Amino acid sequence: MRVAGVNIPDEKKVGVALTYIFGVGPTSASVILDKTKIDASKRTKDLTTQEVSKIKDLLEKEYQIEGELRASIRQDIGRLKIIKSYRGTRHSKQLPARGQSTKRNSRTRRGNVRATAGSGRRKLALK
Repeated sequence: MRVAGVNIPDEKKVGVALTYIFGVGPTSASVILDKTKIDASKRTKDLTTQEVSKIKDLLEKEYQIEGELRASIRQDIGRLKIIKSYRGTRHSKQLPARGQSTKRNSRTRRGNVRATAGSGRRKLALK
């Protein structure tokens, strides 16, 4: 099954399979299934074409998903950068924006930078 440009796995239950779509989490997946009156324990491969079209229609009408959602997030971050808010400057410097400590943590956000000589991996000596 393909919804919103995403291949949804056939062997998973519908509630879990819907979470493969960017912007649909477990809670909104269960809300979608309640609104469309589809059993959550059903596997994706067992859905009828009518049920699939119900899900697609509901996602298009009521939810902002995939490319549209990514674009709006990018736009929001760009606005924060333009107005030079604290969060915007943190985004532009590629540092954590929500008050996390950066003295010893936030390696993933900073790109695994190790500032001191004794910390981290050692480069292999060339022979």
